[in-house]
Amino acid sequence: MNASTNDSLTRGMRWFNALAGETSTAAPVWSGEAPLAGETASFFCVVPDPDNRFARARDNVVGLEQGWRLAQAVRAAMARDASSERKRPIVAVVDVKSQAYGYREETLGIHLACASAVDAYASARDAGHPVVALIVGPAMSGAFLAHGYQANRIIALDAPGTMVHAMGKEAAARVTRRTVEALDELAEKITPMSYSMTSFAKLGLLDALIEGIDADAPTAGQIERVRGVLAEAVQSARADTSRGLARRLESDAAKRTRAASIEVRRRLAEQWDAA
Repeated sequence: MNASTNDSLTRGMRWFNALAGETSTAAPVWSGEAPLAGETASFFCVVPDPDNRFARARDNVVGLEQGWRLAQAVRAAMARDASSERKRPIVAVVDVKSQAYGYREETLGIHLACASAVDAYASARDAGHPVVALIVGPAMSGAFLAHGYQANRIIALDAPGTMVHAMGKEAAARVTRRTVEALDELAEKITPMSYSMTSFAKLGLLDALIEGIDADAPTAGQIERVRGVLAEAVQSARADTSRGLARRLESDAAKRTRAASIEVRRRLAEQWDAA
């Protein structure tokens, strides 16, 4: 089916089409190439797959097939640039509700499938590809770890429905034995428990939070704004010779809100090196 004629496009699908054009690849992972910052970039997006043989993996979630196919697509992009000194940008369009956990998924090794995607993105980053994650919807739990979290730079739309968290709000309320309302009140005091992108940005994990964008129906001008921020992120990643993720703990925001985490890491490293 022609993606642009489908009235039930998810945010991820809409933004993929807006940035990379229509795709010839099939669900559950779309991949495509498009110009970005004067060069060719590879774009990837996890999309709903209503005919998936695994019932829990029919939405925009990361399951067995999604994990392996993400890894395959990312490594194919790396292979195309294997002999090139200048590696192409890789953009993960992130709109994933969860990892697709179930008995069959556990038995068949969903942890390995997700780990393969993590390893592919990390390998691309280590090889010199500027990897950028663009969060346009939910970026939840293990799905975000597999698709987006290994990026050199993470960008998000500041819009209703975009969030990064370990679990959905209702599930978190059950686990903590609170009401959703009580959880919201607690999130105002404890930043990591908040579901707003503004609060998430305070943790130092976001490189840009783009305001004033209609996430569901962006205008041409808004799409170009986002494309410009992506281009800036690519250039920033290229200029960073470390290629690692340590910068997420080095920003002023991280030093304020993640001071305890930074100290724990310091002490662990100290003890590890002493051994």
